[in-house]
Amino acid sequence: MELSEHIKTANVEDVTLKRPFHPALRGTLCVTSHHLLFSDRKDEASWQLLILLKNIDAVEKRAVGSSGTITIKCKDLLVLQLEIPGMEECLNIASSIEALSSLESVTEMYPFFYRPSHLTLHGPWGLSSTEQYYKQTERLWDRWRVSTVNSDYSVCPSYTSAVIVPREVDDDKLIRSARFRQGGRFPVLSYCHHRNGMVIMRSSQPLTGANKKRCKEDELLLQAVIDGSELGYVIDLRSAQQAQQARMTGGGFESKSCYSHWKRIHRHHERGKVVQESLIKLVEACNDPSHSVDRWLSKLENSKWLSHVHSALSTAGLVVECVERDGHSVLVHGSEGTDNTLLVSTLAQLILDPASRTVTGFLCLLEREWIQAGHPFQQRCAHSAYSHARLKLECPSFLLLLDCVWQVWRQFPLALEFSEALLLRLAQEAYASNYGTFLCNSEQEKCAAGVKENTHCLFQSLSKPDIEEQYLNPLYEPNDLAIWPSVHPQSLQLWTGLFLRWTEYAQNMVEAREEVWSIVKEHREKAGPDRSNNTPSTHCDTLTPFENLMDELTIL
Repeated sequence: MELSEHIKTANVEDVTLKRPFHPALRGTLCVTSHHLLFSDRKDEASWQLLILLKNIDAVEKRAVGSSGTITIKCKDLLVLQLEIPGMEECLNIASSIEALSSLESVTEMYPFFYRPSHLTLHGPWGLSSTEQYYKQTERLWDRWRVSTVNSDYSVCPSYTSAVIVPREVDDDKLIRSARFRQGGRFPVLSYCHHRNGMVIMRSSQPLTGANKKRCKEDELLLQAVIDGSELGYVIDLRSAQQAQQARMTGGGFESKSCYSHWKRIHRHHERGKVVQESLIKLVEACNDPSHSVDRWLSKLENSKWLSHVHSALSTAGLVVECVERDGHSVLVHGSEGTDNTLLVSTLAQLILDPASRTVTGFLCLLEREWIQAGHPFQQRCAHSAYSHARLKLECPSFLLLLDCVWQVWRQFPLALEFSEALLLRLAQEAYASNYGTFLCNSEQEKCAAGVKENTHCLFQSLSKPDIEEQYLNPLYEPNDLAIWPSVHPQSLQLWTGLFLRWTEYAQNMVEAREEVWSIVKEHREKAGPDRSNNTPSTHCDTLTPFENLMDELTIL
């Protein structure tokens, strides 16, 4: 079926558009295969609104006399209202939007048609690869190697084709270990600490089952990680009770008797439907202006969203303690190893690794730990907070990561080279994008659909100097030390830039932020390149050495 066949009515005149903080506009509404276009057409310099249909989460329609009203709720939390003359046209427009916003075929989606002038389809796709990370990390060269055992994705469908593993473990052992891990996600290297050579590994749960099955090859793999003499930590992202229950359904955990040099620590993390419903409750609370402050705070707490933020940052801090302070390697996993595992390993690297706090370094980190590591974006981001569809596999794991990074950015305004604007851009792109970066659920699916040959990479676009400049943090001061975010309840705040993005509060904050940046740049120009020899603090109690500057920011 051609995409155009979904369009029952392509154009409607005299449509009234209502959107937050703007007067109502009357104009023409057009539906194309991938976009909803509204134009006021007052003169040659007419104002236009272009919405990617993939960004639409829910469509609500109602009759108003002989006309109709459509409420469009977007995945980036924007809510629009369209008043359409003629009920038939209203129903046709709504039907067209519903069909085209829920396309299932990847090759029919807009990234396969998007051709910006500043990018080309020729050349390498993406910013980094397993091989590049290995070459850049000299500490790995003696004891680790790049394995292509998964080159045809038969060993682990959700892993990338190349992985980093201990040098002494051959590919046959990796294959046997993969059979012992859920989804074939055997332990692979995620990060090597530049200070002491300790590593962070990630995997899925072992399939020990009720009969306590063993896999010698899996045990040898983990033994090779710690070189036989050290102690390693398994950070299991389930409660001890959940891990025990998993054995009854074929899952399990690393027992002390089989993995004698590994100490297991359980940290309970909610996942799947629970986290998705938490997002829905949070957005519902943020969109209801009728509550008193006490009632609103109660709804915010009941959503438990900040509890998930706390859990993620707290566990990442535990991983960092093991690696940085105690000098031990860590294996992180939950059940599948595609959500909370990636969340914790990414945050731990952001805290530990100064290279991950630059714009390019952060994008490379996301590429390695989420895109290449097999986070199922197409399943998890099928719907956002407004959809009336029955929940299936949706879960805002990536959005939760960005919220956690925002908490770090807010506590350490000097430590990250990028600004909140980059996090907001990524939050939007994950759900609806012109680029192919977040399409599909794995590298294997990307290859099968021809994503890399026929779409552009978002991260490559964002790393171009003229575009990257839009997302730079003018307060940034490079810092080689680990940063330790506070997880006390009073230290974690609602990400207003995202969840209150379309409210009057957020609009005022945008204006204030622009004024802040102009003050910062003015101070930097006056101070010159040698403005400070101070080393920034790695504790959130001392946020900046620019006391006079911060006085002015406080006034704002």
